[in-house]
Amino acid sequence: MEKKVTVSVIMGVYNPNTAYFLQAIHSIINQDLPEWELLIYDDGSETKYKPLINKAATMDQRIRVIGGKTNRGLGYALNQCIRQSSGTYIARMDDDDISLPGRLKKQICFLESHPEYAWVGSNAELIDSHGVWGKLKMPRIPHKASFLHYSPYIHPSVMFRREVLEQVHGYSTSRKNLLCEDYELFMRLHQKGYQGYNLQKPLLLYREDIHSETRRAYKRRIRETVVRLAGFRKLGILKPSSLPYVLKPLLVGLIPSKARHQIRRRIKAGGNFLRYGSPKL
Repeated sequence: MEKKVTVSVIMGVYNPNTAYFLQAIHSIINQDLPEWELLIYDDGSETKYKPLINKAATMDQRIRVIGGKTNRGLGYALNQCIRQSSGTYIARMDDDDISLPGRLKKQICFLESHPEYAWVGSNAELIDSHGVWGKLKMPRIPHKASFLHYSPYIHPSVMFRREVLEQVHGYSTSRKNLLCEDYELFMRLHQKGYQGYNLQKPLLLYREDIHSETRRAYKRRIRETVVRLAGFRKLGILKPSSLPYVLKPLLVGLIPSKARHQIRRRIKAGGNFLRYGSPKL
């Protein structure tokens, strides 16, 4: 008899870090909810990473590795995972973060008792190679204006109702939204009248260090500016007063990466949140 799958955890990977990748997988295996499956899409990783990625499928019978030879981007990878999944709920996970014990069960309990919300995220603790160094505190019930400052959901902390993702045809695979797929998706969901919620407790250890800053190429900031412009217009929040928020990624990108990282650490170490778009996908 085939076992019931309550939640499908979806993860796109490309040349993953060995230690971080294995920690991420173990954090799902160790969840106190048994009815899960983990789908990992290998988005065209280099040959030397294949043994590591394939090892994941041997760690638990509920884990499946799928993928392609060409790097197609996170949106494409996650859509493939969704199509091959069977869970009632779809939970995101990144290959370098850690889901805290009880995460999946807490989010399922919330969605089952709050049918008015289409997805649920959470707060997170920030980690680097030295451990926890800060917090991400998200708005409990984000509204349209919340998107002016940043995406008000931590993408790898979110669990969706399956039918909601299917109704909006999943993630965008357009190159113009590359590395901004989550920001675009959440604005599109709000524009269509769906509402999300953030549990006010950390359910995720979110990895962010100096390397997170240096990986953000300026062309990515240009794409985010375009995503903001289109998204704000569709949400009805594009006004002359919102122009600085549209240009925010470009302006912040002019600050040297080390200086940006130091500023962010000072702010986030105090439990506040300063983000300019999608820091890590």
